[in-house]
Amino acid sequence: MSENPPPNFVHAPEASWAQRVLGRFHVTGIFWYQFHRFGIRVLPEWLVGPVIFLFTVFFFVFLVNIRRAIASNLEATFGPVGWLGRQRRIWKTMHSFAWCLSERFERLMTDRPFHIEVDNEEVWREVSGTGEGFVMVTAHIGNYEVGSMLPSTEEARRVHLVREPERNPEAQAFVQGLLDEQPGSEHYSWHFQSDSPLHALPLVHALVRGEVVAVQGDRPRTGGRDLDVPLFGRPFPLPAGPATLARTAQVAILPAFVLREGRRRYRLVFRPLIRVDRTRSREADLEKATRTFAADIEWAIGQEPNQWFCFREVWPEG
Repeated sequence: MSENPPPNFVHAPEASWAQRVLGRFHVTGIFWYQFHRFGIRVLPEWLVGPVIFLFTVFFFVFLVNIRRAIASNLEATFGPVGWLGRQRRIWKTMHSFAWCLSERFERLMTDRPFHIEVDNEEVWREVSGTGEGFVMVTAHIGNYEVGSMLPSTEEARRVHLVREPERNPEAQAFVQGLLDEQPGSEHYSWHFQSDSPLHALPLVHALVRGEVVAVQGDRPRTGGRDLDVPLFGRPFPLPAGPATLARTAQVAILPAFVLREGRRRYRLVFRPLIRVDRTRSREADLEKATRTFAADIEWAIGQEPNQWFCFREVWPEG
């Protein structure tokens, strides 16, 4: 089954002839989601690591475009290395992604224990103690979905999790069904991004009610509004949505990054709150807040370069 992807995957892997030919068996297709879930369910825990290694080898060999994108993005940010160094960077990134994805399934489908250490917890207390809503913004770094679970697990606060639609509609239905099955899902509302101008209204209302909106703020969407801000000294388009939401609802932005540190061990890092100004220049207010978040993304990537899961060249001429 072949699908035409929605026009909103600016930093997602490039569509190709392989996607059209392979359909559900392409890396973005439903088969790999189902197969991954099946593997986590049936494999004994001691066998998870060796199987992840073997599949990393498989994808390392066959995902040529993604290999090229990983190498290009890391070279643009951290400088050139020799051929062997490029392969090492690619391998470590793919292997880290395989572990994060597998442990996401483990967290959602098993009772295996996870250890999550929190850095800068005082920032969390500062924003959560007010009872006001806030925008929790993260990036495609590490196991980025874990951070959004904190408000509901710690305080039973309703969280509105904004997700990108999957390339494959079957895969999107699979992901939503998996999330809906989780204990505590009554505290979550799932919102898949769309091009509708009314998409943001329920989110603004939720923030005004004192609820939390969790969003990934590092990938622009085709048709969406972007702001060009510097990242590692190069222009980088970031979506204006998080800053727009915060400014409209008059709430803070809480940057949060979840970095993998070992087997089912993560570090949840809160960065300083971002307050969006409300001056006469709305554009300047949004750009200032987005620049601050771009600096936070830089910091997080610098902590774990091989946990930056951006699989399309963002500076093709770099």
